[in-house]
Amino acid sequence: MSLLARRRSKANINIIPLMDVLTILIFFFLVSMQFKEMTTLNLTLPKIESAGRNDFPDRILIGVDKEGRIFLENQQVPMAELQAVLSRLSEISNDIPVLLKAHNTTPLQTVTEVMDACRLNGLSKIRIQSR
Repeated sequence: MSLLARRRSKANINIIPLMDVLTILIFFFLVSMQFKEMTTLNLTLPKIESAGRNDFPDRILIGVDKEGRIFLENQQVPMAELQAVLSRLSEISNDIPVLLKAHNTTPLQTVTEVMDACRLNGLSKIRIQSR
């Protein structure tokens, strides 16, 4: 019997297969991601530092472009028609949130008129969309 102790070989971790798996996972996630864009109106929204997320499942979308034209659910409407629609909606429920998207150069008068029309019809949950 030998009194010399056998030395064990040091364990190695092969990193190459781990890198292969990581690369495949990265490619999979990049290929399967969905990128969605807002393609309805060409608006440049003002930037607000303290803005939160405005994700409402059942909401009214009102847009105002830089010329002051009003869009209700991406359809251009005059102010009188907007007030009539808001009146009918407030009869259903006053808890419907309103999401207002206005271009950053939109006249403030138009934005305040839209907000006033909402409040006069009992819709007080108004949020302004920002970037």
